[in-house]
Amino acid sequence: MRLSTFIAGRYLFAKKSHNVINIISMISAAGIAVGCMALIIILSIYNGFDSLVRSLYSTYEADLIIKPAKGKFFSTTGEAFDDIRRDPGVKAFIEVAEDNVFMSYDNAQSVATIRGVDTVFERITRFHDYIVEGKFEMNHGQTPEAVVGRTLARDLDLSPRFVTPLMLYYPERGEDISLIDPSSSLNLIKVYPSGVFSLDDSYDKQYVFIPLQSARKLFGLDSTQVSEVQIMATDSSNVAPLQKRVEAMLGDGYEVRDRYRQNESMYKVLVSEKLAIYLILIFVVIIISCNVFGSLSMLIIEKKDDIGILSSMGAGDKLIKNIFVTEGWMISLLGIAVGVLLGLLICFLQQRFGIVKMPGNFIIEAYPVEVRWTDVAIVVAGVGLIGYLIARIPLIFFRRQREDGLERMTDN
Repeated sequence: MRLSTFIAGRYLFAKKSHNVINIISMISAAGIAVGCMALIIILSIYNGFDSLVRSLYSTYEADLIIKPAKGKFFSTTGEAFDDIRRDPGVKAFIEVAEDNVFMSYDNAQSVATIRGVDTVFERITRFHDYIVEGKFEMNHGQTPEAVVGRTLARDLDLSPRFVTPLMLYYPERGEDISLIDPSSSLNLIKVYPSGVFSLDDSYDKQYVFIPLQSARKLFGLDSTQVSEVQIMATDSSNVAPLQKRVEAMLGDGYEVRDRYRQNESMYKVLVSEKLAIYLILIFVVIIISCNVFGSLSMLIIEKKDDIGILSSMGAGDKLIKNIFVTEGWMISLLGIAVGVLLGLLICFLQQRFGIVKMPGNFIIEAYPVEVRWTDVAIVVAGVGLIGYLIARIPLIFFRRQREDGLERMTDN
């Protein structure tokens, strides 16, 4: 053990002549412990919500989406798309025709986004788990059906139990709208509601799912045209190589988006919020660490005789400074160790028993928690660095106390 560490440890745990120094030191360590504990818990909760949101989106979002770089619709014929279908990394190749339409149901009207999907989508996705009324079914025999978001269904007073058809209107492509009879310039199809789904409010109030062939008829597309292609990867945890291969096959005329690019703004918000809360709590830890400055400054003043003795025995300024820096850092490290252990314990209890419940009617009962060791490392490194820097500030008093200690030894 280094001499400076040994002496600093004795100073930290030994009884001082002024008990207030011990009290301030313990308050400092306790404050840092609370700050570290809060950082671990809050960052873990953000991780839990992040994983929850990603898992929810993964139920209905593809690993990759192909969209045209220009325009709205494109054809999936050609050698490039045939190669993509045959690629071993592709689990499912889903064709989608999507656009905004006007729709009416009984006496109610609304604008929604129609998403025409094929039978592969119906078979491979987990949309069935989020049906709150009826069932996820695109066709009943030869009759096309629709699955509607819950918010949209509520606004239209729509239910799968009713036999009223949902009327969908879309302008004919390449045709001017007739001012005499505007309805003659619109394509119209009828679909019958088969189910109502609920994912999140933004999705529930926007989307209606119908069969792909019905969507093509409504949008005036041929049997090969789509607005996007969704690709489900064989290995969803390693999509990057597949994305590079697809981009190379298609060239510059198409955009290939992974899950992050499909919801770039949402993921940026999650990261920004997590960074913001980390910086706020780190600032609180900095304020709490000022107590370390106070206790260390008082300790240097109290130990000026010891400083004089050590100097007369040949101890250099570097050694004596290291003693007090090490003690200040020990206070911070003690708080970090206690805070991290408490934070991890609380996170474990929340994961295991769900002690703190979510308010309201949410999709999960308790707050989600996910501990990531990178976050623990960042917390320890950040608070440890703050503790070290705070411990060096009181050294501005060191020279004066060293001279006073030497003078008192000379007088004695």
